[in-house]
Amino acid sequence: MPEGHTLHRLARTHQKQFAGAPVEVSSPQGRFAAGASLVDGHVLVRAEAHGKHLFHVFGPETIVHVHLGLYGTFDGAVIPAPPPVGQVRLRLVGNTHWADLRGPNTCEILTRAEVKALRDRLGPDPLRRDADPDKAWDRIFRSRTPIAVALMDQSVIAGIGNVYRAELLFRHGLHPMVPGRSLDRALWTDMWSDLVTLMRQGVRRNRIDTVRDEDLPKATGRAPRKDRHGGEVYVYRRAGQPCLVCGTEVAGKVLAARNLFWCPTCQPT
Repeated sequence: MPEGHTLHRLARTHQKQFAGAPVEVSSPQGRFAAGASLVDGHVLVRAEAHGKHLFHVFGPETIVHVHLGLYGTFDGAVIPAPPPVGQVRLRLVGNTHWADLRGPNTCEILTRAEVKALRDRLGPDPLRRDADPDKAWDRIFRSRTPIAVALMDQSVIAGIGNVYRAELLFRHGLHPMVPGRSLDRALWTDMWSDLVTLMRQGVRRNRIDTVRDEDLPKATGRAPRKDRHGGEVYVYRRAGQPCLVCGTEVAGKVLAARNLFWCPTCQPT
């Protein structure tokens, strides 16, 4: 599932390409035809993201809400737009660009009140200027839940997925099974700041890189990572391989139905 940086990157792209002008909105597939008809030809006021949710605001009562889920994708290019290919749920056509949405978990029209209710259920988003890290801290510190589970709870922090979860814990030497209530406040402050930096970098690069300069391939002489997710990471999807820092075999297990990765030496219990 795309993590928060992907949605913020899409929001920035669509803000640049479509906002401030009328947009042709359609549903070639037909499943969003009624919703598309409500905003077709209207001016896109803004595009924004909160966690893994994307919002195209056409008016206070006509907001297109998209959650990509596991299989959703947005693609596009400069106009003219080609004939739709495959199951295109939503097509946007502006003055200079077009964009197609396929396979989302959610594509719907919401009112301002409904968007507020949705966002109120979400935790702070490290990529938003209005994010309040104290809100996340309050939820974590009151919980006996393992920190690895808490970090994936979108009501605690919005936008973190499996990659950022595993890498953030490694970078701060924190074992994934440590209860949230055992977390030191100063450590949490450092983790939040690091997360903001990493996710902003993810928006710029369109991939997740978490490895520090001294551990990069050009510094250590190792081969670059080859993985469909791209980016240089410490432990994510590296179970059974040597830790890039200490050489210990990276561990892996399933926790709360998601794959978990950590270094037993660098992240002691």
